[in-house]
Amino acid sequence: MPALTSAPTDNAQARRMALYSVLGQVPAGKVVSYGQLAELAGLGRAARWVGRTLGQLPGDTRLPWHRVLGAGGRLSLAAGTPSGDEQRARLRAEGVNVSNNRVDIARHGWRPMEHSG
Repeated sequence: MPALTSAPTDNAQARRMALYSVLGQVPAGKVVSYGQLAELAGLGRAARWVGRTLGQLPGDTRLPWHRVLGAGGRLSLAAGTPSGDEQRARLRAEGVNVSNNRVDIARHGWRPMEHSG
């Protein structure tokens, strides 16, 4: 019988790669919450970890970090900060309406096809 290998989420690098893989699939004009991104990447309830990990991305990353929002479509990055202003500008350039520090999740939320069984 082959030895059981540990789950990929046990390894920090594998966790990051799973996160980046799902994040890279979020299409322009769509947004996800930190918690939704964690669940889609198979990381369970790791919203805070997702936020910390995205905060450590290099400045020249091509990953669409700006499409990740707080619960209920709330923008976590403060307006008036370089990263907050960049997030808002990138979202608006993709046709996402930002109003009162929020994005309408019903309109702009990313809902990848779910497997029904």
